[in-house]
This record gives sequence, C-alpha cells and structure tokens, in this order.
Amino acid sequence: MKRIEVSDLRSQRWFDAPGIRSFNVRTRALQMGYSRRDFEKKPVIAILNTWSDFAQCHSHFKQRVEEVKRGVLQAGGLPMELPAMSLSETMVKPTTMLYRNFLAMEAEELIWSHPVDGVVLMGGCDKTTPGLIMGAASAGLPAIFVPAGPMLTGRYRGRPLGSGSDNWKFWDERRAGTISEHQWHDMEASLARSPGHCMTMGTASTMTSAAEALGLTLPGAASIPAVDSAHARMASDCGRRIVELVWEDVRPQSIATRASFLNAVAVVMALGGSTNAVIHLIAMAGRFGVPLTLRDFDEVSRVTPVLANLRPSGAHLMEDFYYAGGLRGIMSRMTDRLDLSCLTVSGLSLGETLMGAEVFDDDVIRPLDRPVASEGGIAILTGSLAPDGAVIKHSAASPNLSRHQGRAVVFEDRDDLARRIDDEALEVDETSVLVMKNGGAVGAPGLPEWGALPIPKKLLAKGVRDMVRISDARMSGTSFGTCILHVSPEAARGGPLALVQDGDLIELDIPARRIELCVDADELARRRDAWTPPAPFFSRGYGRLFAEHVTSADQGCDFDFLHAGTATPEPKIY
Repeated sequence: MKRIEVSDLRSQRWFDAPGIRSFNVRTRALQMGYSRRDFEKKPVIAILNTWSDFAQCHSHFKQRVEEVKRGVLQAGGLPMELPAMSLSETMVKPTTMLYRNFLAMEAEELIWSHPVDGVVLMGGCDKTTPGLIMGAASAGLPAIFVPAGPMLTGRYRGRPLGSGSDNWKFWDERRAGTISEHQWHDMEASLARSPGHCMTMGTASTMTSAAEALGLTLPGAASIPAVDSAHARMASDCGRRIVELVWEDVRPQSIATRASFLNAVAVVMALGGSTNAVIHLIAMAGRFGVPLTLRDFDEVSRVTPVLANLRPSGAHLMEDFYYAGGLRGIMSRMTDRLDLSCLTVSGLSLGETLMGAEVFDDDVIRPLDRPVASEGGIAILTGSLAPDGAVIKHSAASPNLSRHQGRAVVFEDRDDLARRIDDEALEVDETSVLVMKNGGAVGAPGLPEWGALPIPKKLLAKGVRDMVRISDARMSGTSFGTCILHVSPEAARGGPLALVQDGDLIELDIPARRIELCVDADELARRRDAWTPPAPFFSRGYGRLFAEHVTSADQGCDFDFLHAGTATPEPKIY
C-alpha cells in the first residue's frame, strides 16, 4: 500500500516550516516538556475525548485515553488529547440533541485548527457518536472511532434489568400503584452497575453499531462491554491503527460511501435499533455528501428481518449479545443484504472482517429462518398528518395497534401534557390517540425525547399499557410502545400537526405506512388561517443559531450551513 512521505504530514507545517511561527510552535512544545524527537517526522494524533465528571457513560475514558495513547506511541506517533464537549444523555437539558451539532462543530474546528494528522474519536453516549463523526467528516483527516461500550446487565430481585426500557416499565407500575416507593428505589440502585452506555439496543448501541457497519471502527469494537479487558485492548489497537491510517492516507470519505451507509441502515434494522438512528445517519451522510433519505430506510426495512433478540424489541441485553457473537456475528448472518466490498478502517473490506465470525446463541442472534420480526424494526409513515414523513419503531409497538382509528386527545406542548395527562376529568379511553405538538427541533426546542407520551393514570389503573401516541418529538431508543415520532413538518413550522384538534379522527396503518388526519380540507384551511407560530424560545446565543439554521427531522436536523461542500482551506501558519 502506498505511503505518504514525512513532508506530507500536515503537522510538520506547524513544527518544521521555516520562519518565526514554527519557532514559536516548537518553543511552546518544549515548554510543555516535549523534546524535538517527540514531534519531528512523526504523525501527531488528536484524541477527542468526551469524558467529563457528568458523563457517566464515559467514566472509564480517563483510563481508555491512556490506552489509546499507548497504542499511538507504540506505532511511532505523538498522541495529543483534546477535550471535547461532554453530552451526558441524562444530565444535559433540555436535550443533548440541541447540542449534537455543537459537538460536531467543535470536533471539526478542533481537528482543523490544530497541528494534527489524524484523529481518534472517543464517544458512545447517544449524541457523541454522530456528533464526533459528523465533525470528523467535515474536517476530512484520517479518523477512527472508539466506542464506549455498553454497561453490564442490571440485576434486581433475580431478574435482569435494561436501562431505559425497565425505567419506563417500572415508572408506569409506580404511577399505577402496583409497586412501592421502597421497591422503586431498590430498582433505581440496581439498574446501572458499571461504566458504559445503555445495555439495551437503545440509541447508544444502535449508533456505535452503525459506526462499525459504516467501517469507522475496528471489527467487533462496538459490542464489547465497557469494563471487559477486550475493551482496553481495542483502545490500544485503535491508537496503533490510526497512525497507520495517516501513513496510508485513508480518510473517512473513502470509507463512508452510499453503499456503506446502506449497510449501516440494514444493520440498524436487523438490530431492532433506535428510531434516532434515522435522524443521525441522515445527518452523518449529509456531511459526507452521500444522499440518504427516509425512503431508503423504509425500503431497507421491508427486506431486512430483525435478528437481534434485544430489548426493547426482544428479551436480551448487550452483554448477552457480545458473548453470542456480537455485531460480527449478526452481520455474518445477513451478508446477502450487505455490500461486502466496502472498505473499513482496518484496511480490510467488510467481507474480509467477517471471515470466521460465528454466532454462539441462536436465541440472542436469531437465524434468518427464525427472526424476531420479518421486517426491520423501523417503519417510515407518510400521509396527510406527516407529508414529509414520520417514524415508528414498530418492532417495539403493540401488534393490535398496527391498524387503528381513534379520536385525538390533543396537548399543545409538554407543559400542557404534564398538567392534564393524569386529570380524572380528561376525556380519554384506550381507543383515543394521544397527540402532542411543539416537541420538534424549533418548537421544544431541540427535538427532545418527549415522544413516549405517558399513558393517562386512570387508564393505567385499568391495565392499559399502550396506546397510539403521536408527536413531532423523538423518544429514547430504549423506549417501547406505539409511538409515532418525528412528524414532519413539525408543528412549530406550521405542519399539519399544528392544526389537529380534540376529537379529530386519526387513522394509523403501519403495514400500509400511512398516518392520516381525517379532517376536511376546507376545515384545515380555516384552521391554518387562524394559526400563528409560537414565539421563539431563544432570543440570543447558540439556541438562536440553532433555531434559525436547523433542518427538519426528515433531513437530519443538521445546520443548513454544515452540509458537505467545498473543503475549508488549511489554516495559514505564517
């Protein structure tokens, strides 16, 4: 394989150019205790680390970054850690989705503005994976992704617990009065037992798996539990490999092609992955200049069965998945649905990375003739209520609600929902369709995970555990239920969702991929004439930038000015 010359190293424009600017760069490196041998004639590797005291999923990254550095040093590179924005899914409000683009911008600018030749991306908690990859795509330097890995399985009273999924289930039981406060707190202390991201097939595991399917991680990296010793070895392997990627001049653009994005979509479907993957993969593809639409997701879903028996669509958790064969195992069972010629950061094709892959538990990773579901876990809906599309994780929905007609019970926003959902006077029954407006990117703001609308308390007491629920918000990848999400255009932008009123008939037909608002066109026109958009939430700062430039959910919610285009010129050193 052809290798670049030392003179081609980007970092040497800072360290080894004639003139006073390079003198200053070398002086400051010497000030930090480095010698000239540390930075001369070798690749400088940026390690973008999203560790913080608030980032519980990444609490092991203090150690992992040292293991990445060890690999870089062993391969003859100079590792330089650059802290990047921490996006703890549970800690950051109103939603980390508001700041995914912020992290992407920061990642791009950190890479572009520093004297580095390649980058190791350390992430895993939901928005960190797409944010880092989006930024690296725009920066265009050789890059490799280190997934944080899932936490260990939770345990409570002899049964396994899955983060997110069991939160919601136990919370419904708590609201219904079937468990005590003491039991609730016992469960709370039993759910998260180690560093790492959610061990369900939520957004975190979905997106790290998608990154591996894209070819941006080492083979098998996404499935390793965070505290397994194999995870530390993988981190060092990534450090060694990024140095080789620099010398080989392999950049993400040669790996993340349309074919590899379709591979990632197929893997997400086979995993029963998070609906959030739709937004993130479209945004990531946009940074690479790769066309990817909602139609692609639905077409792939229709021909890709769910093979991973993982919560919330199935029974098991990520620790089980890893020991059953992990992502390599499941991909080895769906090779006829993948483009095996796609390149990966390992230097091998996807097909070559799957050689020798096996499945060791046919209940966790199902064979093709015994899938969890015959179609992929995500369906794309269109119709008069969602002209630009909506998303449902139908593998985690109630089959009896896949075709449903019901009268709308409408909430204008999340505050309205919180005030009235448990009101005994609320006119609602199990056939009703719960509708929440203004949960989108502009309306909420930030497209938060409000889409798993709670079941009214009086219906919980009667045993109701699922209803058709519709919003322009997202929901956690760990959630379940018949929740129609990402309705586009969103209500705050004047989509039909903004016009829905109590009592309107709504028709859902998942097999036909339809979601219809059964209201006369003249009546809708009258309502539109009377509609006024909500006042902006932000008057200044990043939030105002977000509201003015964020694209809609069906387009990935990236900023319109960050899509792929002409490469940014290299910074001037003189």
